[in-house]
Order: sequence, then structure tokens, then C-alpha cells
Amino acid sequence: MPDLEQFVLSNARLVLADHVIDKGWIAVDKGRIADMGEGEAPEKGLDMAGDHILPGLVELHTDHLEAHYSPRPSVRWHALSAVMAYDAQIAAAGITTVFDSIRLGSETEEGTISKEGTALAGALEEARQHGHLRVEHRTHIRCELATPDVLTAFQAFRELYPVHLASLMDHTPGQRQFRDLNTWMNFYFPRRVRGETDVETYIKDKLDRHARFAMHSRTNLVALAREHGIVLASHDDATAGHVEEAVADGVAIAEFPTTLEAALASHAAGISVMMGAPNVVRGGSHSGNIAASDLAGEGVLDILSSDYVPASLLLAAFQLPERVPSIDLAAAVRMVSDTPARATGLDDRGRLEQGRRADLVRVTQVASGAGTTPIIRRVWSEGKIAA
Repeated sequence: MPDLEQFVLSNARLVLADHVIDKGWIAVDKGRIADMGEGEAPEKGLDMAGDHILPGLVELHTDHLEAHYSPRPSVRWHALSAVMAYDAQIAAAGITTVFDSIRLGSETEEGTISKEGTALAGALEEARQHGHLRVEHRTHIRCELATPDVLTAFQAFRELYPVHLASLMDHTPGQRQFRDLNTWMNFYFPRRVRGETDVETYIKDKLDRHARFAMHSRTNLVALAREHGIVLASHDDATAGHVEEAVADGVAIAEFPTTLEAALASHAAGISVMMGAPNVVRGGSHSGNIAASDLAGEGVLDILSSDYVPASLLLAAFQLPERVPSIDLAAAVRMVSDTPARATGLDDRGRLEQGRRADLVRVTQVASGAGTTPIIRRVWSEGKIAA
């Protein structure tokens, strides 16, 4: 199917922001939604055979770029090749706007992680300048607060590349996601340390770095974000105290709160609560924290993120209404399109509406096991075929 400046999609189920049109049409002109309606299209269009048409998905937090760049602990792949493979996977998952998550903050004085993040940003910029990217890429810097180089790395990065979203993270044993040291041990010990003496030394070093760097880094990063208009996210909030700190810092997004207490407080404060789509698909958190479906049932789930499985975003949007009766498909799709777009100031996309970007996803449902599975058949980014 060639790219066309103007086209009409007909005989489609249109997933709007607040309801689904069972049979409708949508017209695209020069990358924008020109018109749309219910019933038969006013002119001959491309027959969607009753498939769903969704707004392009908006992904705020995905670890998958680094997974392509470092497919094994000791392997660093060709940066541009990694970016292109990642971009193709993102497009095939129906994501038309992605915030590429790049970590800054190294555990060693050499600053390895921060240097690798800059290398990936350079490859993304090269791909963007040459028109190689299928979808729109924006930058999400994940700032590990309890590290010696996160502040200088952030400042150096921002001088070279735009930063659109920054998350404040602290993976210190005993903090936030890892308040329970046994959870931290199960998550990190098999991969990163060997022998009980090494574990004790490692924990002591992490706690020392937390005391030395975490608060200083947070204070200065918040100030930089305010100065440069960067949207802030708080990562793994667990208590009402964490949320109070987030409110004071002007945080807009609560990434993966680990408790109902933190999610309720964030939502009440007007902070958008984001949880992992794999959490929905798997039926719970892989690290033993609160289930996303439970937060949805409480009415405090606002945004879904694919986290470590790009394909989970669409699957979770279709599964969530089956898990939580109070949420319909339109509401679930808002969590992966309109709400993340608005939370990051992107008001030109995220919903099927006249004048918005023609970021569109065609989805069919196929029989699979005991139910159905949504399958992507076509993706358009600003009216151009992306996948």
C-alpha cells in the first residue's frame, strides 16, 4: 500500500476518546485527520472490514532501546543498527510517539552508563536527521539519583540533545521499589554480585552513595527541569511522604507507584498515575508490588506504559476492560494515547479528532485460546505508513 497524501478509511470501528463508533469512517489529508463520521463514508475509501481504528499509541517509558544496544551484559551493539531495529519494533507495536528511555547515573566513577546513553542519543539524532525513523522519538532521561555523575551527565546531555521528560529514580536497597531487602536480593543478586561478603559490601556502598548524592542530585535536577521546561516523573513512589515530595517538586507523572497509598495520593494531587502494561497482561507486578488492575478498579490508573515489552501496550488496552468492568475500551485506549500525550504537553495527537495528527492503528481481533487477541494490521504516523 503506497503512501497517499489523502485517503479515507471506511467500514471501521472508530475508538474515540469517550466511546466507540461501531461503523464509521475517517478521512486523512496531509498528515492530519480532515474529517470523520458514523455510517457509510461520503466517498469510496479503503475498506477496514470492521477492524478497529485507534489513535497512535503514546509510550512514555520503555527500556527497550537499551535492550537492543546491550543484548548481553558484555555486548554493545552497533548504535545506529540498534536504533533502527528498536524503531521498527516500536512502530510494529502501534506506538507512533515514543519517549526513548535513556539512563544517566553510573555506579562507577568512570561514568559508563551515562556515556552509553549519550552514544544512543547520538545514533537517534543521526537517524532523525536522515529521515530513517518510522515514528516520532522524544527523549526520556531516567536519572539515578544516588550516583556520583548523574547531575553532570544530565547537564552535558542537555547541551547536546533535547530532553522532554526526566524521571527521578532511586534503586537503593531499602528504598521505594526495594523497601524489602529480600526483593532487592531476588532482583539483583543473581546477576550482579557473588558471595555474601560481596552482597554486604555492595549494599553498604549503595547506602553510602544514597546518603552522599541522592538529595543533592534531586534538588538540582528539579531546578534544571523547571528552568528548561522539562516534564518531571517520580519513580516508584511508595508512601504519602514520597508523594508530598513529588508535589513540591512539580512532578506531573507518577511512574509505577508501588503501593495503593502512593497511587491514591498521587491521583488526588493531580499527578497522572502510570503503571506497566505487562503488569496488566501478567495479572500482577513481576517484583511483587501493587497490581495495575487493582489501581484501575480503584479509579486511580491514568496511563499504561509498555516498560519492557513494547507489544504489551495494545494487548493491555484490550485486556483491561475484561479485567475491570468499570473500564470500557475507550477508557483503556485513553491510557495509552490521549492521557500520556496530554501529560507531556502533546495536544496535537492522542485521539481521533478532526485537526489532530493522523497517527492511526488498524487492529483486528483473532481467536486465541479461550478468548481473542488484538493484532496490528497497519500503522500510520502523520498519515504515512509506519508498519
